[in-house]
Amino acid sequence: MIEFNNVEKVYPNGTEALKEINLHIDKGEFVAIIGLSGAGKSTFIRCINRMHDITGGKLHVDEINVGALKGKAIRKFRRKVGMIFQSFNLVNRTTVLKNVLVAFAPDNPFWRTLTGIYTKAQKRQALEALDQVGILDKAYMRVNQLSGGQQQRVALARTLAQEPDIILADEPIASLDPVTSKRVMKDFARINKELDITIVMNIHHVEVALEYADRIIGIRAGKVVYDGKASMVDEGVLKLIYEGDVEELNFAREENKDYVG
Repeated sequence: MIEFNNVEKVYPNGTEALKEINLHIDKGEFVAIIGLSGAGKSTFIRCINRMHDITGGKLHVDEINVGALKGKAIRKFRRKVGMIFQSFNLVNRTTVLKNVLVAFAPDNPFWRTLTGIYTKAQKRQALEALDQVGILDKAYMRVNQLSGGQQQRVALARTLAQEPDIILADEPIASLDPVTSKRVMKDFARINKELDITIVMNIHHVEVALEYADRIIGIRAGKVVYDGKASMVDEGVLKLIYEGDVEELNFAREENKDYVG
């Protein structure tokens, strides 16, 4: 489904964010990307849906050469690749339902988007997406009346309304408390299994990644240094990913202890 072939990403300032990335992600996998800050995790995620252009190699999604897409083709492609951010990207002063309906804006005539008019089918689909993440009862509340965890679930519902094949998540629980983080991660895991949606998640909380993901990709200084089952990750693998920085690894574990169990 997602194929990296010698992918490289060099930013204009000369920073080599990704180096010789070669890997394949199958449909229905739940993949967590872990590593130190600045290792290239976010760049990895954002190259998949063309938020960032690669500067070398080839990147294919469903046999589509992502780098060759232009204009409307990029927008059409992104309909099947949902994106979840740490910051939620919601309109706080409007309702939960209207935030989810934004998912349909690219498909609607401009005047419908401008006036906020959506079809009955689109409204039904948005409500079903809210039901899938357990917040249907919040549909007519304003977003700024919700907790952080509920807002992240609104963002997830908005993505589900697109009916994506892939969900990319860039640090989706970074700003959430431990209890809420578990609820959100359980939503991701359930959606992955029940809807067979591929999930690729950049995550800071190592133990959370090991608990919920099926596969771990460890990135260090722009290179993949581990790619395998979460169940196979041991102390040696973590030291390899975290450059042998035991102090950093211990700090991460201490920070993560309330997020698992």
